[in-house]
Amino acid sequence: NKLPFLVHCVLTMNKNVNIVDRPLTKGAKNEVSLSAFSYLFSEIVQYSQSRINSVPDWERRLSDLGYSIGARILELYSLREKNLKRETKLISLLSFIHSTVWKLLFGKQADSLEKITEEEDEYMIGDQSILVNKFISVPKDFGALNCAAFVAGIVEGIVDGAEFPARVTAHFTPADGSQRTTILIKFKPEVIERDKRLTS
Repeated sequence: NKLPFLVHCVLTMNKNVNIVDRPLTKGAKNEVSLSAFSYLFSEIVQYSQSRINSVPDWERRLSDLGYSIGARILELYSLREKNLKRETKLISLLSFIHSTVWKLLFGKQADSLEKITEEEDEYMIGDQSILVNKFISVPKDFGALNCAAFVAGIVEGIVDGAEFPARVTAHFTPADGSQRTTILIKFKPEVIERDKRLTS
């Protein structure tokens, strides 16, 4: 059994080191028990259900909640990691999200990072078993709800905070007889133009 995150922080805190100065990727892992996370996230989903009329409204509310978390993750990571450079290239930022951010959030890298061949401004992050879609029972009226909209909001908060504005959404896609979650990132035209200038 893993200690809840706050208890772990209290027990392992070095009084001489500011909590903001401690690196995110070194030392003991600060993990939250799966049951605590599941309970908390199910409460978030239920809270966001109030005063909504459709699945898109519900997903938008989840995304809005995730957005503020994404902005804070980027800010906190920038403060704690001494050797972190500001990403100026699109692929570098996406790789940072696909690997570093995913490990920070879910303890593992995302399964895939792909560019949509038909569109130069669209990328996908795929995850076969994203944690936020487990342990959630959706009412029959809202059967198409994808709770990974919360994660899409986190990603959107990060890319916007890094000055790569984009619209980020979550979708179910078929994969090997099961459904995987795809986070679709559609960047604004000025981001693509800037990236072309930097890479040419």
